[in-house]
Amino acid sequence: MIQAWAAKEQGAALERYEYDPGPLPADEVEIAVESCGLCHSDVSLIDNEWFVSQYPLVPGHEVVGVVESVGSAVTHLKAGDRVGVGWYAHSCLTCHPCMSGDHNMCGDAKGVAAAHQGRYGGFADKVRAQAAWAVKLPDGVDADKAGPLFCGGITVFNPIVQNNIKPTDKVGVIGIGGLGHLAVKFLKAWGCEVTAFTSTGAKAEEARAMGAHRIVNSRDEDALKAEKGRYDMVLSTVNVPLKWSRYISALAPRGKLHMVGAVMEPMPVAAGMLMDNQRSVTGSSVGAPATIATMLEFCARHDITAQTEHLPMSRINEAIDRLKKGDVRYRFVLENDF
Repeated sequence: MIQAWAAKEQGAALERYEYDPGPLPADEVEIAVESCGLCHSDVSLIDNEWFVSQYPLVPGHEVVGVVESVGSAVTHLKAGDRVGVGWYAHSCLTCHPCMSGDHNMCGDAKGVAAAHQGRYGGFADKVRAQAAWAVKLPDGVDADKAGPLFCGGITVFNPIVQNNIKPTDKVGVIGIGGLGHLAVKFLKAWGCEVTAFTSTGAKAEEARAMGAHRIVNSRDEDALKAEKGRYDMVLSTVNVPLKWSRYISALAPRGKLHMVGAVMEPMPVAAGMLMDNQRSVTGSSVGAPATIATMLEFCARHDITAQTEHLPMSRINEAIDRLKKGDVRYRFVLENDF
C-alpha cells in the first residue's frame, strides 16, 4: 500500500490517503519519494481550474527519490538509482513525436498526478512512473533542491533549446517567481543579456543577484515603450493577463513572445503586429526526458539550483495556503515524513 496526501473533493484540504497501486507494470519503476516540490499547477489540479481533475487526487509532480523496484522490461535503471520525475509519467514511446524526441507532445502522454488518467502523484511515500520518464540525477546536482527543476526548471529551459536561443541574444523574463527566477539563472549562464520585468522592488534586487543585467518596471508604461524592438525572446512566466501588445512591440525582428505561464483568458493580438518584422507568439510546457537530462547536466556544470524553502510533507496544507498568498521565495520542497 502507498501512503499519500490527497484532495477528496474539489478545493479541499489534503488528507491522508492510502491506495493499492497493484502489480508494477513491466515498463515502470517504483520510487521511494525523498521529497516533492510544490507547484502552482498542483493548486490548479486541486481546484479543478483546468476541468480535468477527478478525486481523490494525489498531487505532486516535482519528485526526487530512489528507485525501489523496476519492472521486468526496464534495463537502464536499477534499485538504488536516485531519479526525478516531473509533470509526465508516461508516453506511448512509438508515435511520431515520441520517436522524434518530443515525448511531451505525445497524444497518449499521462501526468504523474493525473487522477483522471489513473495516476497518483508524488506527495506520498512512493510513486510510480514509466522508466523513460524517471531521469537520473547527475553528480553535482543537489538532490535536496532538485525537485523544482523537474517542472519549473524544464518549463523555462525548454524554450531556450526549442527557440535556438544564442548566447548573443537579448531575452526578457516577465515575472520573477517560481519559474522566472530559474529562467534568469539559466539565461545568464547561457550567455544572454537578461532583462527582468517585475513590479516588485524586492524582487528586482533579487533578480540582479541571480544574474539579470537589467530591470524594467512592468507597471511603468514609459519604461515598457522604451524597450521597443530590443528582444530576441520575451519569456512570460505569469498566469495573469497583461498588456501583451507592449511586449510584442518590444520584440526585435523575428522575435518571439513565448508563453509558459498558463493565462486562462484569450490573448488579444493584432495580426499586423506579428506581420511587422515577422514576430510571433509561441508557447510550450515542460519538455522531453532527453531535454530534462540536458538541463540537469547544465545545472551541474553551472551550479544552478532553485531557491527553495523546505517543510515536512505533513505541513502540505500550510504550504499550499502560503503558496496561494505568494508567501514563498521561490519554491517549496516538501520532504517525506510518512
